[in-house]
Amino acid sequence: MAEPVLDVRGIETSYGLSQVLFGISLTIAAGEMVTLMGRNGMGKTTTVRSIMGLTPAKAGSIRFAGAEIRGLPPYRVAQHGIGLVPEGRQIFPNLNVRENLVATAVTRAGDWTLAKVYALFPRLAERAGSMGNQLSGGEQQMLAIGRALMTDPHLLILDEATEGLAPLIRAEIWRCLESLKASGLAILVIDKNVGALTRVADRHFLIERGRVVWSGTSRELAAAPDVQHRYLGV
Repeated sequence: MAEPVLDVRGIETSYGLSQVLFGISLTIAAGEMVTLMGRNGMGKTTTVRSIMGLTPAKAGSIRFAGAEIRGLPPYRVAQHGIGLVPEGRQIFPNLNVRENLVATAVTRAGDWTLAKVYALFPRLAERAGSMGNQLSGGEQQMLAIGRALMTDPHLLILDEATEGLAPLIRAEIWRCLESLKASGLAILVIDKNVGALTRVADRHFLIERGRVVWSGTSRELAAAPDVQHRYLGV
């Protein structure tokens, strides 16, 4: 595997006196799509929050593009080149689609522009003047992805990429992620759709109670129904 874009080593994270992560380690290479899977409450979102500096890790190392980012505030993590599509989307309800997109755009010249996001999601172009709270769930997810891309990231993280979306919209999101991966963007995905994830992703990390309990390729995961049943309930 190529030199990791993201290299997480032995991170430990707590909420107050309650420790949630116990030595989580994972790597993502340039152009690679990696998943983080597990049952609810096992530490997936906390891992993402630790990477982004939203819930700082108490121990361990988080290196991005060769630089240590553990301990940096979230805005500095984003400036390093990590774009987050958070669980629940968290778009600005009182801004329209265009305003949501430009609100987080990098000030320097980047690869991602309004025109490029609209080409990826034509529906957003059609709804450019609509307020965030007027959008459907699928449109909000497209907007959340577009907003993250406008930060011109080298790594895109999606927490619950297709949760609560209709099947046709899910298919559109997976098509989008395949396109982004093909463009060379590194991607970390949290989702429950094991079938789609094993089809589009390269490698998988399964966590239980704040620890990585299994990792491997899509082929290896597809060939291990016992692992899927034990850790994912599939």
